Amino acid sequence: MVDEALTILSVLASNLYAKAAIVKANTMPALIGILQTGQARNRENAAAILLSLCKGDNEKLVAIGRLGAVVPLMDLTENGTERSKRKATSLLELLRKACQ
Repeated sequence: MVDEALTILSVLASNLYAKAAIVKANTMPALIGILQTGQARNRENAAAILLSLCKGDNEKLVAIGRLGAVVPLMDLTENGTERSKRKATSLLELLRKACQ
């Protein structure tokens, strides 16, 4: 069921109103937890969702950095699927810029 929920959230995260609802529901800590311990497909979707939620929002980027997203994202860049590698690399680059 987690697979399906993350797939749906991944699609919804591209919609402005859905993105606001996802953030309001305080999902970022759970998504980072999935990045840390989830199965490969779930980690991939969590990275895609976080990228959609944080793109263009330095406050959210700093928040996920504080919540421990950096290490699992770095792991994805080395050990993930091609899609998760791209998403993790993009998110790490945005994090780097936000923290400068």
